Amino acid sequence: MDLIVRNAKLREKRILVDLAIKDGKFRSIKENITLEADREIDAKGNLVLPAFVESHVHLDSALTAGNPRFNKSGTLLEGIGLWSEYKKTFSKEDIKSKARETVQWLLANGVLKVRAHTDCSLPSLVTIEAMLELREELKDYVDLQVVAFPQDGIFAYEGMEDLLIRAVEMGVDVIGGMPQAELTREDGIRSIDFIFNLAEKHNLLIDIHTDETGDDHSRFLEVIAKYTIERKMAGKVTASHTTAMHNYDNDYAAKIISNVKRAGVNIVTNPFSNSLLQNRTDGYPRRRGHTRIDELIRAGVNLSIGNDNIMDPFNPLGKGSLLQAAHLLVHTAHLSSEEDMNLLFDMITYNGAKTLDELANYGIDENKQADFIILDARDEKEALRLTADCLYVIRKGEVLLQTEPAKRELFMDGSELVVDFK
Repeated sequence: MDLIVRNAKLREKRILVDLAIKDGKFRSIKENITLEADREIDAKGNLVLPAFVESHVHLDSALTAGNPRFNKSGTLLEGIGLWSEYKKTFSKEDIKSKARETVQWLLANGVLKVRAHTDCSLPSLVTIEAMLELREELKDYVDLQVVAFPQDGIFAYEGMEDLLIRAVEMGVDVIGGMPQAELTREDGIRSIDFIFNLAEKHNLLIDIHTDETGDDHSRFLEVIAKYTIERKMAGKVTASHTTAMHNYDNDYAAKIISNVKRAGVNIVTNPFSNSLLQNRTDGYPRRRGHTRIDELIRAGVNLSIGNDNIMDPFNPLGKGSLLQAAHLLVHTAHLSSEEDMNLLFDMITYNGAKTLDELANYGIDENKQADFIILDARDEKEALRLTADCLYVIRKGEVLLQTEPAKRELFMDGSELVVDFK
């Protein structure tokens, strides 16, 4: 074997197992493998998972916080305005260097699959060009899907539909949209029709920024569900954010969740940005600003998590940790039961792979690609509580990252103690 990981704690197994890897794939998964390998790693009973999946991130804007200035109001609208100013000034190399560093942060946090929403509203399409080049340059390290995202709408400004078509022809993986950015609801529906027609023509996936607002009159998710049913595109369509659902009346929310399940539309929630940007005009009582996560889960909708914004005009914080995002949802979405915490791990692994339509070769199973991580934690609850570090990140059986955990030495009562919060 090329690599054997011993004493691994897999989520679905009570006993510790060994993982044997050859030619980039899992070859044997069982107790006490007697084979030898070029390299062995002792997981020491720590949690071993398939690599995390980043379902929604903006790499083109990452690490730009403060340019041209910081978002004082903390609103989505001010963030869009700041980004509109800044994107007139950057170069392709600026975009690539910051995006590359952000991918390195994601890798260090255990992410090996990324869906990157990329603004395609500049006439030069320099953002799309930069991200497509990065996809090729980093293909040995990460599976990067590029979304053509019409940040300013498709019909709100002249020529935007042509830019989206050009971006698709350049070779993106996914077509995005933002119907609530259009001038009228009618234009929002027209934009969804345009996106579905373009996706069918080019056989591409769809991921639309949907009802990303606190306005309970924003109801484009029902249109997306309808088109997905009629076009028979179950599993190929994602609605990101859907934060307006938080503010819908309960009868309508129940109806739309049922239709989303029927349609097979994926939902992506973005805990950092959704909780930070939404419902800023509420006053008190103030709503939480994210979608109806618990009700979507109970309905059986495929729900995954994204970082969304990492140190940019929309969110000045972030380090690319999906565990940190899931930890936030424990609190803001009231997901604190044992079952809930297990589901949160589904949302950053298998559910994310399903959202990206990359489930076929994903997971820790014999003959699948050996993309996995070892966390500095014994189980899901401990990993969430500690937002645990990735001790190892392994891609196709090769170690990409190795971490030395912090050692805290406490001198107390004449003794030297080690504090590890376990």
